[in-house]
Amino acid sequence: MPNRPTPALIILALTLAAAPAAAQTRIGLAVPGGETAPLLEAQMRAGAQRAAGDLDAELVIETDSCSAEGGGDAARRFVESEVEAVVGFLCTEAIEAALPILTEADIPVIATGVRTDSLTDRRERTGFQVFRLGPRADAERDAAARYVVDNWRGSLFAIVDDGTIYGREIAETVRIAAEESGLVPVFVDTFRPQLENQIGLIGRLRRSGATHVFVGGDRADIAIMARDAAGLDYALTLAGGEALRAAGGDVPLTEGIVMIAATQWEDAVAPDGEKPAGQQGYFLPVHAAVEVAVAASESGEAIGDGRFETIVGPVAFDEKGDMEGDLYRVYRFDGSSFAPVD
Repeated sequence: MPNRPTPALIILALTLAAAPAAAQTRIGLAVPGGETAPLLEAQMRAGAQRAAGDLDAELVIETDSCSAEGGGDAARRFVESEVEAVVGFLCTEAIEAALPILTEADIPVIATGVRTDSLTDRRERTGFQVFRLGPRADAERDAAARYVVDNWRGSLFAIVDDGTIYGREIAETVRIAAEESGLVPVFVDTFRPQLENQIGLIGRLRRSGATHVFVGGDRADIAIMARDAAGLDYALTLAGGEALRAAGGDVPLTEGIVMIAATQWEDAVAPDGEKPAGQQGYFLPVHAAVEVAVAASESGEAIGDGRFETIVGPVAFDEKGDMEGDLYRVYRFDGSSFAPVD
């Protein structure tokens, strides 16, 4: 006589058949929306959608309008959608308005485009569950200072800036770090930016004997300085910060200009090989942020306590919530683009 299933086995089978599939992890993505930054938003959406698809996670996308009102509204919609975490944000005003609402709902945030130092500096005081996957604002200044101290010892160097907040802050950080290390620049000055030429400044630099100059200024002015120095047969090494990544001006850059800048995410993925097509800009950091958020949610591990494998490599955060590791490196213009310097 054939074996018949017992009532207990029948009940178990029916229970398993009726059991719902495991719910997808739901992750929020905050994008600027409108005409604020359409290219960057497209990169963010593409990265988040690719990661969510690969991880079988559900993605909830909300626009924050790059404003305090928009950030607050987006945060409330994320709470209503019961997301596990939120990634993205490009604008300080939006994320600052969103954080109190999301923190009250116990929803962590991984910011991928906000460099404002105070975002994480006040974490202990506010209790905001915010993490930064990317560099801080002061990281560029500190990296530039390290470069000058480590590489220009024994050189006659100068420090000049264009008088803007950005230019003054980075130049002053470099000067203070140099002097604390026993290095004294032969020339320090503020120049007038956006002139058709910088012959006067180049002449003063030449008379000072400087062979290396750190410039707190923009790409156009640095290009003009390099051109004018070459026109005077003045061998000069020029270095600047991430402003050199801006779109080119009327005067092209010359070979040899040094840039201290955040590592391109593409370099982290393919340091010596072909850069991944369609994975430019914010695609990779947002993809990585979704990976971290999903892994933390599914493992039950707090984002601040873990070390997560992502498309850009291992990601971990310090006690403030800033991404660990040196996120800056040195690049040199090779005549067509900035190439990483080993």
